[in-house]
Amino acid sequence: MNGNPGRHQRQVLLASVRSLGTVVLLVTTYYLLPMDSAFTATTVLALTGGIAAVTVLLSWQIRRIALSPWPGLKAMEAMAITVPLFVLLYATACFLLEHSAPGSFSEPLSRSDGLYFAMTVFSTVGFGDITARSEPARLLTTGQITLNLLLIGVAARLLANAVQRGRERRDQHLGRGGSGSTPSAP
Repeated sequence: MNGNPGRHQRQVLLASVRSLGTVVLLVTTYYLLPMDSAFTATTVLALTGGIAAVTVLLSWQIRRIALSPWPGLKAMEAMAITVPLFVLLYATACFLLEHSAPGSFSEPLSRSDGLYFAMTVFSTVGFGDITARSEPARLLTTGQITLNLLLIGVAARLLANAVQRGRERRDQHLGRGGSGSTPSAP
């Protein structure tokens, strides 16, 4: 590895702390936000807006990754923001749907149950202990499954391409007489 190993370790530590901090902040916010409203058309619009915001955020992060001297670490941070935010959007929607229309799922959902269900759907594990019963719940879950596939497939590929472009950019900079202090690892 070219560059300073101590600097690389510091960057890994900082990226890890930022990623963990982001996840903790997002999950804490999910549990602390007042969610007394019903699942309405406004909820669907908010979910759609949230998904659009995740898309914009991911696009911005892809640009940052490609320009970063640490593209692998920036990609890790991007996933640490994008995946939890995406899952928490769906957990919120499931929680609100169950509380506005009890029986939408096979059991009442607490916030933790909503998060658990959204995460099992995201991870494609699907234990079957909580299932979508009503048509709106099934449509919500179908939408999440569809977007999961896009996030896992397309977004992961875009992030990998951004990391590759970032590394090529960094290597070109080093090859043109860069200072040599720019890292060559992640």
